[in-house]
This record gives sequence, structure tokens and C-alpha cells, in this order.
Amino acid sequence: MIDYWHNPRCSKSREGLALLEEKGADLRVRRYLEDTPSLEELTAARAALGTPPVIEMMRPKEARFKELGLSTSDSDETLLAAMAANPVLIERPLAIKGDRAVIGRPPEKLLELL
Repeated sequence: MIDYWHNPRCSKSREGLALLEEKGADLRVRRYLEDTPSLEELTAARAALGTPPVIEMMRPKEARFKELGLSTSDSDETLLAAMAANPVLIERPLAIKGDRAVIGRPPEKLLELL
């Protein structure tokens, strides 16, 4: 089962979802803007991604990032808390399968979970 954090307004997220469906992947789609991941879920997703710097899980060009006064040099804890409170900051799409995860940019990266 792949948990797919999806934003239907995002073309890359739609492309990734279509690609996984085309390949017959067993999916659980989560509209993360409506069903916001908790701090614990974000921390687990980071671990599944291989514990990259948190900024790699974020959308720093998103207007909300600047509105909050965030910086790419902020601590991982600060950035994780910002994503938990403002899910629009989460890079999309994010797919998680067991203890592995990938960010679907480009969408073909999602195939690593199949």
C-alpha cells in the first residue's frame, strides 16, 4: 500500500497519481491540505525519505513561507512545526510505502516505490 499525499490542484501531483494508477499501484490517497499530517507523521515521512534536511521536504518559494518569516537556514524543528501548522508548505507529491518514501519531482521518481 502506498500512501499518497496529494494536492489535486497541482499538475505534478495529478501526473504522479495518474502514473501510479496506470501501473496498478495499491494506493491510499490523502488530500494533505484537508487532512493535515501531524508533526509525528512528518517526522516519520522524513525518516522514510532518508532523513534529508527538512527544507528538502518544503516549498520555500510558497508565499506562506515568506509570510511566516521562515528561512532556509531555520532549524529542522522549526521547519517541521511550520509544515504541521501550514501544510501548503509540504513539497508534493509525497508517497510513502512502509519505511520508504519519495517526493514525486519529477513524477517518475514515484516508480521507485513499485
